[in-house]
Amino acid sequence: MRTAAALIIGNELLSGKIAEQNLLVLSRLLRSIGIQLRRVVMILDEIDVIRDEVAALSRDHDVLFTSGGVGPTHDDLTIEGVARAFGAGVVMSAEIERLLRGYYGAAITEGHLLMARVPEGARLVSSEKVPWPTVVMRNVWVLPGVPEIFRMKMEQVRQELAGDAPFVSLAVFTQLDEGQIKDVLDRVVQAHPDVDIGSYPRWNEPSYKTKLTFDATVPERAAAARDA
Repeated sequence: MRTAAALIIGNELLSGKIAEQNLLVLSRLLRSIGIQLRRVVMILDEIDVIRDEVAALSRDHDVLFTSGGVGPTHDDLTIEGVARAFGAGVVMSAEIERLLRGYYGAAITEGHLLMARVPEGARLVSSEKVPWPTVVMRNVWVLPGVPEIFRMKMEQVRQELAGDAPFVSLAVFTQLDEGQIKDVLDRVVQAHPDVDIGSYPRWNEPSYKTKLTFDATVPERAAAARDA
């Protein structure tokens, strides 16, 4: 099974000025294409920290997704941080520059053109539905932090990385609390090591007290654990 990590970048997230919205979108997309998201790191807009985290996370996972820090302002440091992680420079992409000039026309500024920067050696991924390209440096997908644009980019991720069996998730809702079901749940977990089993209590939900989930890439295995 392929593994992934996410590096969420932005002072505004850690200060509470902006609520992070992209992780949920990414995690659900990865589950649907059979990639296991194993680690998430949230950091400030600090170029050396970006460099170090990108180097470590890209080394330890099959794919890394960054979110945030790709605009034209002083705190948009992700492109350079990714480049430094691989010992590369930063260059201007002729393709992205062409798209920027076509979009802004005579109103384009030097600030706009800064969004054409890419790590040297990166490739551009686009799709018919989302022609604006995503920068991919080796196994690192450099994604925007703006939630509306981030969601659009998921189509490119799906098109490029889909192929493995998706995760199937089944659920059981019970009026029993976790203390009451612990023994039987432990037996089911032990008997089904290939199924990811979760238990999630609720305190103010009138219809159930505990939700149990059963996730696997083989539907029959998830169903067997659920039925047990």
